[in-house]
Amino acid sequence: MKRDGTGKVRVEEENVSESTACERFRAERVAYWNGVALRRWQGIGGYYHRRLAEIFRFLIPPGQRVLEIGCGAGDLLAAVSPAVGVGIDFSEEMVKRASRRHPGLRFVHADAHSFCLGETFDAIILSDLVHDLWDVQAVFERAARHSTPRTRIIINSYSRLWELPLEAAKRLGLARPLVSQNWLTVQDVSHILHLTDFEVVRTWSEILWPFWLPLIAGFLNKVFVRFWPFSQLAMTNFVVARPAPRSDGAKVVPSVSVIVPARNEAGNIPAIFKRVPEMGSGTEIVFVEGGSTDGTFSSIEGEMARNPGRRSVLLRQEGTGKGDAVRLGFSRAKGDVLMVLDADLTVPPEDLPRFYEALDSGKGDLINGVRLVYPMEKQAMRFFNLLANKGFSLAFWWLLGQPVKDTLCGTKVLKRTDYERIAANRAYFGDFDPFGDFDLLFGAARLGMRIVDLPVRYRERVYGTTNIERWRHGWLLLKMVLFACRRLKFV
Repeated sequence: MKRDGTGKVRVEEENVSESTACERFRAERVAYWNGVALRRWQGIGGYYHRRLAEIFRFLIPPGQRVLEIGCGAGDLLAAVSPAVGVGIDFSEEMVKRASRRHPGLRFVHADAHSFCLGETFDAIILSDLVHDLWDVQAVFERAARHSTPRTRIIINSYSRLWELPLEAAKRLGLARPLVSQNWLTVQDVSHILHLTDFEVVRTWSEILWPFWLPLIAGFLNKVFVRFWPFSQLAMTNFVVARPAPRSDGAKVVPSVSVIVPARNEAGNIPAIFKRVPEMGSGTEIVFVEGGSTDGTFSSIEGEMARNPGRRSVLLRQEGTGKGDAVRLGFSRAKGDVLMVLDADLTVPPEDLPRFYEALDSGKGDLINGVRLVYPMEKQAMRFFNLLANKGFSLAFWWLLGQPVKDTLCGTKVLKRTDYERIAANRAYFGDFDPFGDFDLLFGAARLGMRIVDLPVRYRERVYGTTNIERWRHGWLLLKMVLFACRRLKFV
């Protein structure tokens, strides 16, 4: 067919050719996966899939609304114990098999590139799928349509380093044969997520040894794979992403609660009333007094009487420790945004609006103050405290999978709805944290929340003495590292 002067005919021919290639690509894979669904023997990948299920159970707490795109037989979706579980697959035989195996879940025969369910989910799984798609960006766009700002999309895909070993296993009959694959790097996946308005929260590698071997397989896949250079040899790469924040124009302005744990801080109370700014649609100050001996409780009562225009609440702590005080304050606060401010005022209250703006604009889910960026005032932090903080920051950066430079800065800010999710899943970690900081950081990391550091200038105390006991609390911090290794890293 000849081309006219505009080139229109040639464009139409190219479109037909592209459509034909796509249909051929799809038909080949539908036939392949239908065949896999009808086979009894699935190769030697059983341990690999069981290990994937363990990882996804850690990433997705039970009781969530979960969608799996490319669900296969539905075993992974069932493994995360969703309250509502929906699986999508273009293989009719796979959908039939999944429905028989997991009657409590819903499975839909549809193409990942074009499905529309008309509902949203807390988590969307794409496990070993991107290597089998015609158009990865189009599938991510479909996932975006089924997302809310709180949705997490969790992707794992083969490392290209394993292309030759997998091909060899296929030729030896040890693994099921595969059709031609896309081999996307983590950077490729991250870039396409960016194009579809997703923001990567964290990436990492899993599964160094994909075959069952008593003791050795678990040690290699839970410990060795966490360290360089072994992590570079892992079989699968994981990416957790969230919808990128958007400006929706007119929106509800949130209210704010500032939680102030206060023990022996009587001299700082007047300044707190004076310096904490009004934020959002209104700000309340929630004081949690922790058994002071310097009259802090009566000082707060007096300032509340002298400042009737300020919304404030005074609670008496029955337990011990700052962590207990923070949890009590959060439970009684009425604001949509929850802030923690230490009563010693070493972090200036005037900085709180920057935390509010960072959270309200969607830049992060947990905004974490950092004291280790700007120079400190001379007596703000003793040398060994500073050295320990820097060392622990490197350890927790590795443990959390996100850059957290200062774990013990008392100023942390998050939405009430996100705190409620952390509290609902607290049983996984238990009541382990006397400080309160790690309860928030560990909980946020496990739920795939984005943690964002916000630098602050750390000031000297102007009243009282620190409640931190350097060596005892240093030992507690070391125990936190070991605890996080067991509950966050080596799982």
